[in-house]
Amino acid sequence: MADLMLRFDMRQPNFSTACPTELYQAAIDMCAWGDDKGFGSVHLSEHHGSPDGYCPSPLVLASAIAARTNNIRMFISALIAPLHDPVQLAEDLAVLDIISRGRVIPIVSGGYREEEFKAAGKDLGIRKKYMDNIGPFLTKAWTGQTFEYEGRTITITPQPFSSPRPMILMGGSSKPAARRAARDADFFIPSGPEIFEFYRAELKKLGKPDPGPMPAAPSTVTFVAEDPDAYWEKIAPHAQHETNMYAQWAEKAQVFTPYRHHDNLDELRGSGAYIVYRPQELIDAARNMISAQPIMFHPLCGGINPELGWDSLNLFLDKVMQPLSEEGII
Repeated sequence: MADLMLRFDMRQPNFSTACPTELYQAAIDMCAWGDDKGFGSVHLSEHHGSPDGYCPSPLVLASAIAARTNNIRMFISALIAPLHDPVQLAEDLAVLDIISRGRVIPIVSGGYREEEFKAAGKDLGIRKKYMDNIGPFLTKAWTGQTFEYEGRTITITPQPFSSPRPMILMGGSSKPAARRAARDADFFIPSGPEIFEFYRAELKKLGKPDPGPMPAAPSTVTFVAEDPDAYWEKIAPHAQHETNMYAQWAEKAQVFTPYRHHDNLDELRGSGAYIVYRPQELIDAARNMISAQPIMFHPLCGGINPELGWDSLNLFLDKVMQPLSEEGII
């Protein structure tokens, strides 16, 4: 069965017609809607100092979503861990785990934007040591027992809701990141299948269970409209803003990204990264998807006005969801 996903990063470029209050409230409302309709997960992201208002506090947003939902899982993808004090991070995640009853899953990452580290008074060079330590630190911290860390006596309370602890996922694109995840994390979210196969090999060396092939990941952002051309015309600048900003960041930092720079909106649409389906087209596409392939909705992508985002979600509910549910696809 395909997993239905929501995603929010809360970008708001200067041409967006919605204010931050409207966008954040809409994101929370959409998660409550998705929770009621059987969506499996929502993915929240973290970046700092972005001129378009990219969400710097996904844990705060996740807490608001957790209070409005009962079942949907909240992935923090990714949580830029070295920008956080480890003690405060352990405490925040413990409280969030309690509020959500174990539904928040951090994907811990080292980050890559030098500007963010400078603003936090830190250097990119701290990432390896921090990431090598954070998995074992969180595992100890969430036992509730007192332990020594860097010459300090640490006791983290309250203990999380999850037993024996919340899940720890790690992301990355290198063999050291995969090796670290095999040693310290519950799962690895890689940049591509080759790194994931290396991760599997590392798990086998450690005598840990093989998770199998890399899970399917969404390759497109999905929208639904009766008139795809008219809808695309409205959302295209927002999609272009998102992909160009990510591509710009990755190029500057010399890291891998699936996002590409597009000056031409027709070229962007042809790339397949953002697809506006007619209802029947999405039904047909879902029928041809491999098992467990996610369908990802990013209804506020690049500061899309919430009304437009709701149009797509409600049309999916009215004309797509029931047929796919009856066929057991979602």
